Amino acid sequence: MATLVETKTLELCNTILEHLEANGVRKRIDIFLADADARGQYEKLMNQGQALQEKQQNGHTLAPAEIYEFEQGRDALLKNPVASAFLEAQEEMNNLQHNVQKHINKTFELGRIPTTADLENACGTCGCHEH
Repeated sequence: MATLVETKTLELCNTILEHLEANGVRKRIDIFLADADARGQYEKLMNQGQALQEKQQNGHTLAPAEIYEFEQGRDALLKNPVASAFLEAQEEMNNLQHNVQKHINKTFELGRIPTTADLENACGTCGCHEH
C-alpha cells in the first residue's frame, strides 16, 4: 500500500503532466524530436558551443571567426520556429522543475511550508540567498 507521501507525489506528478500538456510543452518537444533538420541544427550548435567552451577553458583564445560562426548558427536556430518552440518548452520545463525543487528544499530546510517571502531570495538548493 502506498504511503500518503507517495500518493501525493504521484498527484503532483500528474498535475505537472497536466500542466505541461495544457501549455503545449510536450507537443512542442515532440514536434522538435520529429524534425530531423531542427534536431540536427540544434545538435550542431550545442556541439559547436561545447567545443568553444572547452577551448576557452583550456586557455585558448577564441578567434573572431569562430565566435561569428557560432552566433550565426545560434541566430539561424532561433529563427527556426520548431527549434525556438522547443527551446521555449525546454525553458518552461526547467523553470517548473526549479520552482518545485525550491519549494521542496525549503520545506525540508524550514520544517514547514515555505511562504512567498521564504522563497523570494532562495535559490532552492543551498540557502545561499537568505537574509
